[in-house]
Amino acid sequence: MAENIEIKKVDGKSLDIEAVDKEKLKAVFPQCFSEGKLDIDKLLSLCGEYIDNDFEKYKFEWKGKSECYKIACKRSTGTLRPCVQESVDFENTNNLYIEGDNLEVLKLLQNAYYRKVKMIYIDPPYNTGNDFVYEDDFKDPLAKYKEITSQTTKSNPETMGRYHTNWLNMMYPRLRLAANLLRDDGVIFISIDDNEVTNLRKLCDEVFGEENFVAQVIVQTNPRGRTFDRFIAKTHEYLLVYTKNIDIDGLHEVQKDEKAIAEYNKEDANGKYRLLELRNRNPVFNRSNRPLMFYPLYANPETLEVSLTKTDKHTIEIFPRNSQGEDGCWTWGREKATNYTNLLVANLANTGKWSVFRKDYLEGTSLYTKSKALWLDKEMNHENGKELMGKLFGKTPFDFPKSLDYIKKCLQLGTFGAEPQIVLDFFSGSATTAHAVMQLNAEDGGNRQFIMVQLPELTDEKSEAYKAGYKNICEIGKERRTVVGGINEIGFRLYKKTS
Repeated sequence: MAENIEIKKVDGKSLDIEAVDKEKLKAVFPQCFSEGKLDIDKLLSLCGEYIDNDFEKYKFEWKGKSECYKIACKRSTGTLRPCVQESVDFENTNNLYIEGDNLEVLKLLQNAYYRKVKMIYIDPPYNTGNDFVYEDDFKDPLAKYKEITSQTTKSNPETMGRYHTNWLNMMYPRLRLAANLLRDDGVIFISIDDNEVTNLRKLCDEVFGEENFVAQVIVQTNPRGRTFDRFIAKTHEYLLVYTKNIDIDGLHEVQKDEKAIAEYNKEDANGKYRLLELRNRNPVFNRSNRPLMFYPLYANPETLEVSLTKTDKHTIEIFPRNSQGEDGCWTWGREKATNYTNLLVANLANTGKWSVFRKDYLEGTSLYTKSKALWLDKEMNHENGKELMGKLFGKTPFDFPKSLDYIKKCLQLGTFGAEPQIVLDFFSGSATTAHAVMQLNAEDGGNRQFIMVQLPELTDEKSEAYKAGYKNICEIGKERRTVVGGINEIGFRLYKKTS
């Protein structure tokens, strides 16, 4: 007898995000649902938030925000059409390049990549007045798609009454969908300049939670300064960094540079090390607010060895005091100092005062350090991005391409370890992120996989890209994938979004 096979019906739409979130809420607060409807007042009261009819609350509002919620949650009926002939190693690769409107593509990715992406990097339009502004209207998505791709740019001059509003309405639903794709240890990096950095901070605080804000990094991308700026020539842009969950270690420290490694100029049987003062030099911390960190150490004046107890040989009593003789505190408590006494070294200064240092070895965690919020590396310069594009293409067919090292540094912070990790860029542009993923994998043996999404907007007929034969931006990204020397064995699977 033939075995009965259950056939599941598929509605052909993208993931119903509202239904998924609703089921999660219902599992935790079933008492807040009546006849399938959420009683928001009851939910708030259970969370200790009581309705007080106070309408003067801090909010970030703009015209069209409520519509953004609907746009983000409206399910897509589009599909991704595989382009096997244009792909490389289609059947085996995990790298994806997708041509299409990123809002619709982000919806389509929800089914397969919901909470699976380790890192997102995006370089969205900066809203400088002439850069591309997406206008979302999905009553007839295919017609709208054709309309958008029939022109190079849509201007959004400051004289328009909805100057910031247009940009916010474009960004908000995309960030909402992107947040759904991040893993619990996921992290997002967003490049932006002065035009919208304030609004973007507020937007990300709402989407990712202001408690998950990590840093607003300043990146020097134009050391000479922009000549078209009025009054002050700007030399930098910003990089906003948010995690999916600040309580999970989603960011990695960076390897120390040659200058920092040179500080480890001493060596013993255990390896190279440097000496760090054990006294806490931060004036905020002292004996009054860290009383358990204030205790005496005893030094042997002959060998400079340190002990926590006074002995016949350890006769010099040392307290953590500053140059004015005021009581401070140690950076280690008694227990840690007891366990690592072998790392402590006494020192007699020219002033006749004794102090205690600890050995900090280069090996292990000392090879890495926290990234600073100011990136002045010359490799971050936009000129480096243009120079690389020139080497790859003969000319520079893309305006203001990001530096490869810029994106690599983001990848070093946001991805680490040997496990497969997905990197998403849904404003792919010239595909610098894909290049950086492949390059860094080749350098450190990582297993990063990329998903690039780019709208195939037409290039300007007067541009170098058009003259070089690239009729739309996607053609530049796909070509870059094939001309990267030494790592072009890495395949990619190309899809084109259709309705």
